[in-house]
Amino acid sequence: MVRQMEDDNVTDVSEECPPSYPHSAEAKESLFAAFDPALFRRNSEAVVARLESHLADLSVRGLDLSDPGALSRAARALMTTERETIADFDDKRLAAIVDLYVRTGIQVHSPGYMGRQFSGTVPLAGVVDFVGSVVNQPSSYYEAGQLPITAERIMADELNRFIGWEPGRFAMVTTSGGSLANLTALLAARNRACPGIWARGEHRGRGRPAIAVGEDVHYSVTRAAGILGIGESRIVRLPLDRRGRIAARRVPAVLAAAERRGLEVFCMVASAGTTALGAFDPIDELAGIAAGRGIWLHVDGAHGASLLVSDALRHRLRGIEKADSLTWDAHKLMFVPAPCTMLFYRNAQDAPGAFQRRVASYVFDEEPDAHCEFDSGDRNVECTKRPMIMPLWTLWAMYGRALFAEKIEHLCRTTNEAYGVLTEEPDFETLHQPEANILCFRYRPQGIGEDQVHRLQLRIRKQVRLAGRFFISKVNVRGVAALRVVLMNHQVSAEHFRMLLAEIRTTGERLLRDDDLA
Repeated sequence: MVRQMEDDNVTDVSEECPPSYPHSAEAKESLFAAFDPALFRRNSEAVVARLESHLADLSVRGLDLSDPGALSRAARALMTTERETIADFDDKRLAAIVDLYVRTGIQVHSPGYMGRQFSGTVPLAGVVDFVGSVVNQPSSYYEAGQLPITAERIMADELNRFIGWEPGRFAMVTTSGGSLANLTALLAARNRACPGIWARGEHRGRGRPAIAVGEDVHYSVTRAAGILGIGESRIVRLPLDRRGRIAARRVPAVLAAAERRGLEVFCMVASAGTTALGAFDPIDELAGIAAGRGIWLHVDGAHGASLLVSDALRHRLRGIEKADSLTWDAHKLMFVPAPCTMLFYRNAQDAPGAFQRRVASYVFDEEPDAHCEFDSGDRNVECTKRPMIMPLWTLWAMYGRALFAEKIEHLCRTTNEAYGVLTEEPDFETLHQPEANILCFRYRPQGIGEDQVHRLQLRIRKQVRLAGRFFISKVNVRGVAALRVVLMNHQVSAEHFRMLLAEIRTTGERLLRDDDLA
């Protein structure tokens, strides 16, 4: 007899025959074959051989941008037509899938890749990520991922040596990306400033909750304001100086004006490496302003926090020890697979404040033991979470800090060399001296009209991308489009940059000659 809960009443249900499942020895054999360790080894060796060839190819290549319809047809052609039984394994099909995957992606290991902030990984990091995919140990709860959670604690201590918070008093959690880390930090800041808002959904303070951000803040922060119900009208925009940094001396007046409008700024967001220019806000000065007004200071260091591991570059984040929280993407300038983001809190008690309630009974232990203190599910949006720290910890364990510091310094040095090359080219306009590894500029020959500059940059970028040798990005700087390079690959040299400029010049001359700016 089966007992069923229905509308809080226990009712008896007539005993039914169990469902009948189709079964055969052949079907069972096919099922088990898909999990065969020998097949796993054969697949792995075949894929590794192809990836080794891919990594060894240092030719200058950008993006092979496929027609979406053609790519869809190619992908569908690789799918088995078997619908009723498990298809026999086809080595050639797997090889074709891997080749298509590699060929159609951005070539992050090529000297032609200069366009985005995600990086070619240290190959060992990919190997460890592969291990994580096979053993599949989610890392929000100690019992599910013992080593990943232990590694999180170790890396938190290791990296805090460069942040400078009091050992044992701070906290770190990993999140799937900087956007999620920024949102989580803003939640913690809001809940500290508005203690009743989580339960009641309302704030009983002296003004309407608001956040203050630089004009060039990453869009994830403004999105977070919408998600939190703050609204764009309560985002206080802080002015920038000519270097693209928050102009600290003008901040007090802006905050005072916001207060007169009935806004209560509970959090100020500074950037350590803005997405557009790679600019570093003056954290030390902003921290003093925030502390004087009781405002939480969050630093979005998704891109630039990694400079902390370099003795030569750490000064870019002067004052970071005074911040309340810090977002740090390791999948950018620490060269591990994405996502791997770390969210640090100066005060460990603020970490669970982002989510002011216990998690569900199936993960919350009513009789906690020593292992439970390592759980992070109560401090994170995510329940199931990849063991993203493992590639970073393994690299740190194997190579130490110097691997990261030397590559970061090399990239920043090469970016400054590229800036020097630009200053010698009369038909190019430099927009800033790079503070890290991001450089923005424009192709602007004599005689070009002001009304043509914006469209010309957009068209150049599109044509360069379609040509397939270089991959660069674009961004609006003070309302006008600019070409943007992000040097993430240590194989890129000043000579590669000169090759890029030559292609930009040729492309721009052709567009202007053909009047192709419509």
